[in-house]
Amino acid sequence: MIAIVDYGVGNLFSVVSSLKYIGVDAIVTSDEDTIRKCDKIILPGVGAFEDAIAKLRATGLDRVIIDEAKKGKKIMGICLGMQMLFEKSYEFGEHTGLGLLKGEVVGMNGVINSELKIPHIGYNALIFKKESPLLKYIKNGDFVYFVHSYFASNCEESLIASCEYDKELPAIVGKDNVMGCQFHPEKSGEVGLNILRAFCEME
Repeated sequence: MIAIVDYGVGNLFSVVSSLKYIGVDAIVTSDEDTIRKCDKIILPGVGAFEDAIAKLRATGLDRVIIDEAKKGKKIMGICLGMQMLFEKSYEFGEHTGLGLLKGEVVGMNGVINSELKIPHIGYNALIFKKESPLLKYIKNGDFVYFVHSYFASNCEESLIASCEYDKELPAIVGKDNVMGCQFHPEKSGEVGLNILRAFCEME
């Protein structure tokens, strides 16, 4: 069973639907005991970092995720959920993240070509940087769907795949049992489903 963490932020229905489509049992829950009993955890997220991390902490689910990660449980963050796995974010101030991955989240403004639109929206190709079980069913150059204005920085030790948007921006990260996708696998067609399938199959 996969626990999809419900803390008041995130596109939960699409994630559940994608998992059910590939034959994986999933439950949307904010219950600590249920999350701890599940085999794996997915942390979704949309919106602003400060609001999302505040809601996660208000529910006490930040501690649950950190505890379960330290026990070795497989955890995947999606979009903002991925960003919250890092040490801090500089989105509208400076905010402390979950600290499960080294690095920080920074804005695209002043980093990428000013002629490019922010947020980065649409399909973009994955550029594999190192081997990972998450890549089991996909290939270098496959396209996935992004919607973001901020990206992970100084995260070389966890970088699995990037995408090019003037500069190379992290797309998939992971270290040991903690991983994340900056894009939305649940909105990325067969490629996204195959990434979710690979995550669910991990032991």
